Amino acid sequence: MSRKVVARRSAIHGNGVFAVAPIAKGERIIEYKGVRRTHEEVDAGESGEIDSGHTFLFTLNDEYVIDANFKGNTARWINHSCSPNCEAVLDEDDGDDRRKDRVFIEAIRTIQPGEELSYNYGITLDEKHTKELKKIWECRCGSPNCTGTMLQPKSEKKKAKRAKKLEKAARKQEELKAQARNG
Repeated sequence: MSRKVVARRSAIHGNGVFAVAPIAKGERIIEYKGVRRTHEEVDAGESGEIDSGHTFLFTLNDEYVIDANFKGNTARWINHSCSPNCEAVLDEDDGDDRRKDRVFIEAIRTIQPGEELSYNYGITLDEKHTKELKKIWECRCGSPNCTGTMLQPKSEKKKAKRAKKLEKAARKQEELKAQARNG
């Protein structure tokens, strides 16, 4: 799966991952690998320091995080971009063990040899996005659409929470209607 990419120095930041062969839109390029750790384990450790501006952590689900600091692969070097050519796709396992869920990086457009792979990290922090935090999580993608930070706007997080609440309320309303029809 990853024979089409190689890690090397990047103009965006540190190391990056580059195509060495054409990659088709929709192609699954590489799995994001690392040790599965609980959110509590990550919070208690040193892998996810907010003020580091550097992380190999990938939120897998509500229970687990993939920590590519341990047993990570080339995917951990894929840089963030505000105009990405890839996206992270969650592949949920059919069973109940959330540790078996996986994350794959897929192309959202055709990628030519020599092009650097990137995706939007979607970093959300509960903390206030101060000037200092925005500087720590500075984006250097160089895109005309660059927001200057890898941090996602708070409004997006609030919209997502609101949408989740509305979805939950709609499901509850449907359940009540079904109960009324059946009862």
